[in-house]
Formats: sequence, C-alpha cells, structure tokens
Amino acid sequence: MGARHHITVACVVQRNGRFLFVEESVGGRRVLNQPSGHWEDGETLIDGAIREALEETGWDVRPTALLGIYEYEPPALGYGFLRFAFLADALRHHPERPLDDGIAAAVWLTPDELRAATDRHRSPMVQRAVDDALAGRSLPLSTIAHLVD
Repeated sequence: MGARHHITVACVVQRNGRFLFVEESVGGRRVLNQPSGHWEDGETLIDGAIREALEETGWDVRPTALLGIYEYEPPALGYGFLRFAFLADALRHHPERPLDDGIAAAVWLTPDELRAATDRHRSPMVQRAVDDALAGRSLPLSTIAHLVD
C-alpha cells in the first residue's frame, strides 16, 4: 500500500428506502457507483465528499458519519484505492446542474435493485458500503482529524 493507492471519498446517501448512485462510463461499460472521486489538495475529506456528490449527482448532501474506510486493489490496474465513505443526508437537488464528464445519470435504487445489478458494480466497494449502511455501521465524523501547523 502507499504511493500505489489513490485516496478517494464517497457518499452513501439513503432516502425513502433508496440509495443514491451514479451511472458512469468506465472502459466503454455503464457501471454503478456511489458518488465518489479523488480527494483533492487543500480540502478536508468531508469537503471532498460533499464536492463529489454535488459534481456527480447535482445533490447537496450533509455527511453525518464516517461509514468506513475501504481498500481495494483491482487486479488489472497496478494500483489500488483507499476510499473514505461517509453516510450523508440529501438536502437539495439542483436538476439544472450539469453532471461531471463520464456521468450518464444519478439514480436512486433500492438495495434489491442494486443487488440485482451486481454485474454493473464498479467495484466490490459499492455493495459493501450499502451492506455496511444497512447494518448500522458508522463512526462519528470527529474520528477524522485534519491537523494544520
């Protein structure tokens, strides 16, 4: 692990029994993923998760807890991902906002609909995060400390 891993942030947003996902094009395939992306310099992990959710779905969200930290190394890539996933509340939708390049749509799916589309999951982290959310896993946001000199 280390330099071969990309640090990413994600939001797991549940509303009325459905979870928020993005349909995105990866390698010519349309796959499902939580709103997620790379953590950028100068932002906190929480701010990065909020930014990615807005850019990819058009939703303002409010993270409420740290769901988990997930490490995944796709066999074909030669590098891995360290994902900080947050539980978040959906606050406001901006339907007029254009979505990030590569994002076809933001969709709300039930856990059963997600499970039925396993072949379209971008990675095993997609299902694991929903399973963890449904199991009630969470840590306080204060678990994460951003320190500055």
